[in-house]
Amino acid sequence: MTLRAADPADLAAIMGIENRSFPGDAWSTETMAAELASPHGVYLVDEADGDVIGYGGIRALPGGADADIQTIAYDAEHRGGGRGRALLRALLAEAVARGAREMFLEVRADNPAAEGLYRSEGFLEIGRRPHYYQPDDVDAIVMRLDLRGSASTGAHVPDATDAVKETRT
Repeated sequence: MTLRAADPADLAAIMGIENRSFPGDAWSTETMAAELASPHGVYLVDEADGDVIGYGGIRALPGGADADIQTIAYDAEHRGGGRGRALLRALLAEAVARGAREMFLEVRADNPAAEGLYRSEGFLEIGRRPHYYQPDDVDAIVMRLDLRGSASTGAHVPDATDAVKETRT
C-alpha cells in the first residue's frame, strides 16, 4: 500500500474512480480540481503498481477545531481489503496534525459497508439529512468522531506517526 499526497496530475485517475463509484452524483472535474488545489484540505491517493486505485480527502483548516471527510472512494476490485481503513486513518491523522479535535462526515444510508467502517473507527451517528443524495433520493447519515481519543468512543485516533507508518507500507 502506498499512500501519498494527491496532485493535479492525479485528477484524471481520481475522476475515473469518482465516476465509477458515484455514477449518479459524481463530482464534476472542476469541483474535484478545486478540492485538490485548496489549501483548506488534504487529499491522498492510494497506488498499486503505479496506478491510482483509491483516494480520499478532508477539509481541515489549519488551527480549526473541526474537520470533515469530503470523500473516500476505491475502485470496486480494491474494496474490502483494509485499504480504505488505512486511508481513513491517514486522513484522520492529517486532521489531527492540523489541530482538529472533531471529525464529521455524511455517508449514504444505502452504503452499509462504509457506515460499518466509520462506526468501527469510533464515529457515532448524530443525525440524518433526508433526501440528501440526489438524484437517488437517499438519506445522509451524519457522523462525528472525537479526535481527542475519548475513551467513550473506543476509537483508534491516529497521530502523525501512524500516518507516516501507514503511507510507507
